Parts: sequence; C-alpha cells; structure tokens
Amino acid sequence: MSTPKPCGQRGLSGARGVVPINHQTAFLAGSDGTYRLEDALTFATVPILRQPGLDLIAAAPGDVQFDLECVPLTDSAGLALLIDWLAEARSRQRTLRYLKVPQALSELAKLSDVEELITPSAETLPVPVPVPAPALNATTAAVRSP
Repeated sequence: MSTPKPCGQRGLSGARGVVPINHQTAFLAGSDGTYRLEDALTFATVPILRQPGLDLIAAAPGDVQFDLECVPLTDSAGLALLIDWLAEARSRQRTLRYLKVPQALSELAKLSDVEELITPSAETLPVPVPVPAPALNATTAAVRSP
C-alpha cells in the first residue's frame, strides 16, 4: 500500500464538513487484494464512490477486502453502498470483507440489523498461522519431568 494519510476525526455525518473527493484516488491499493477507503461514506459521496468500488470488485481476480479504518464520516447511504458492494461481489462469486470498521458505522449497522454483513465474522477472518512450540531438549525435558 502507498503511504496512507493519518486518519482524521470519525463519526456519523450529514454532508456537512465533507471535503470534495476524487473518485480516482478514493481507494489506496494494497498488494493482497485490500483497498483502503479514505473518504466519507455519505449521501453526498455515494454517487461518486459507487462505480469505482464496483470496478475494483469486477477487476479483482479473487476475494476483495476494503479497509474502512480511515472513513471519517458515514450515514445510512454509506451503509447502503457497502451492502450494494457486497451484493455485487456475491453476484461474481467473490467474497468481500470489510476490515477495521469504524465504531460509528458498526453502530449504524447494528441499529439497522445488518451488522453481520459489515463486521467480519469468525468464519471470514483469516486463520492465524500457529507458532510451533519450541522443541524439548534433554535439559528442558528434565526440568519438566516429575
């Protein structure tokens, strides 16, 4: 991923205080199918962001992940956009995961009874690679034996 800008203040919005966005730079691409969204997900930005998100999903060779950590503002239109992107991914037999969902967006999804669509479940989280236990040698075996 290119160097991301620091995340600013986050929360629920209206369209107030939203800086005009450039749909061509709204997503920062990572090397593993992860794209970091750094713009608001609001009624004012959804029409600009919808098609670039659909294009990323369509062009992806496999599963896609959208990192939402730096989404500064959100509202119900932004939540609807995330659900729309999920439907597009499913229609293409791909998995779309949302990573680092901001608290305000998570609360809005919970209030709307769609939290399970936005927040990764245990089944969709990457499985951690187990770290092998150190091998026992004669010294450590002697200390551990009764």
